[in-house]
Amino acid sequence: MEAHQIYQKKIEEKLSLIKTQSEKIMQAAQWVAETLEKEGFIYSSGTGHSHMFAEEIFYRAGGFARVIPILDDALMLHVDASKSTEVERKEGYAAKLLHIFNINEKDCFIISSNSGRNTVSIDMALIAKEKGAKIIVITNLNHSASVDSRHPSGKKLHEVSDIYFDNFGDIGDACVQLEGIDFKVGATSTVIGTVILQSIMVQAAENLVKKGISPEIFSSSNADEGEAHNEALIKKYKGLVKGL
Repeated sequence: MEAHQIYQKKIEEKLSLIKTQSEKIMQAAQWVAETLEKEGFIYSSGTGHSHMFAEEIFYRAGGFARVIPILDDALMLHVDASKSTEVERKEGYAAKLLHIFNINEKDCFIISSNSGRNTVSIDMALIAKEKGAKIIVITNLNHSASVDSRHPSGKKLHEVSDIYFDNFGDIGDACVQLEGIDFKVGATSTVIGTVILQSIMVQAAENLVKKGISPEIFSSSNADEGEAHNEALIKKYKGLVKGL
């Protein structure tokens, strides 16, 4: 097989494993639905490339309006990618980020980290958990088991969660070994993690509809019929959702 076929085959294999976590998806979706029913917020975060998961459900066509992403420039890649690797290991940084948010028992907090070893993500989980929020984690158990925690407690992210999902990734994320290259190519965490995340959101939406609740959902801002609908949601949540 050509390299692209090997990669696609590996993605298909990992996608097929998601169904082994169906019960967990149902549980996480129940928590998300309960959050929205109680007019709580879905918080989301990730550092490095995992920040994409925080954006994946924020202001997204087909996504819930009550989503608050933790998007900090220093933890993302667009300002200083290499520096973000240093920042995600800092003790006390998560507390500085979260103190402006009124996280409480109505909320749930989705945290994504492939390695699950870095201090900021673990601290975020611990802080939000202490405030009563449900903690949902997406991680790579193979990678996490292969490294030591960088958190003072010695714990990994999945160990401080209420529920966690495995993206079934290879150690180091990339999955295709090519002759002549020392390191593998073709990361898988984004593809698999997004499917897990959106599966939870879709199921939560169905749970709400079954209870007779119509959740606030964004339409595509590039669809003419959805623009007025989105503008009403933006007006409602502009002052409540940082970044909206």
